[in-house]
Amino acid sequence: MDKKSLVKYFKSLGIKVHTTTKARGHQGFFCRNRIDISKNIPQNRVVPTMLHEFAHYIHFGLEPDMPKTGGTFQKLFQSENPVIAEELFKVTNFVDESSLCIRLTEHKERVKEKILELDSTIKKDYPNFKRSKKFKEFDKYIKRSDAKYLLKYDRVKLMGGFFRFSPKIYTVNTIEACFPDMPPAFAAYIRLKSYTKKQTRITSRINKLNKYYKRPTELFARFVEGLYLDREWVEALAPFTCQRFFELLDEGYYGNLEDVIPKF
Repeated sequence: MDKKSLVKYFKSLGIKVHTTTKARGHQGFFCRNRIDISKNIPQNRVVPTMLHEFAHYIHFGLEPDMPKTGGTFQKLFQSENPVIAEELFKVTNFVDESSLCIRLTEHKERVKEKILELDSTIKKDYPNFKRSKKFKEFDKYIKRSDAKYLLKYDRVKLMGGFFRFSPKIYTVNTIEACFPDMPPAFAAYIRLKSYTKKQTRITSRINKLNKYYKRPTELFARFVEGLYLDREWVEALAPFTCQRFFELLDEGYYGNLEDVIPKF
């Protein structure tokens, strides 16, 4: 089916279809009996996205609390076999490269390398330094310095007091210029703390994305999308899931989904 045919078919089911919105910042968006397709996505992504959102519509019919819970494999495939989750994530990686978190993973590795580099710099002057323990020498020094604010923020602006008429700006990248008397090991430690926070943020982002992509409803939607993009490859990636899916499809379990699947 092309875009025009799908829109006509969806509307015949009572679904409100909008193709001129921003879809709340996504390629597509589903909510109850409404499907939005972003006006900003490439034409070759329109049909796959429409089928993705229609899969959510079908799932919603099977499991009305799906938007809150993320759905269950038991309801989607009448099975809790762990192979289903494994296979569907492979399909998701094929359908949506973003699910691989390649850029984030690479960024995390670069940050990790920088942390190790800074750790080595500190140990040149303080061989017994351990990231897991307090850095007593640094703690004693930092109490008397404005640099203490950089332990929490990468950039700070301190307003002038009675004898300071202009604000002072300190950044993690300009420690040496801002604090020329600071020992190199202490400057390295401040940067290490900054990179550690960055590493935590990246890890949190990866975990959040993985949690999203591994929700049963998202795995199911990208599975349906994948069948449109390359059915043979999806069947190779997810043989068990495909067999179970088509068994249920033939039985009419997925309702109106059977009206679009056979036409691929």
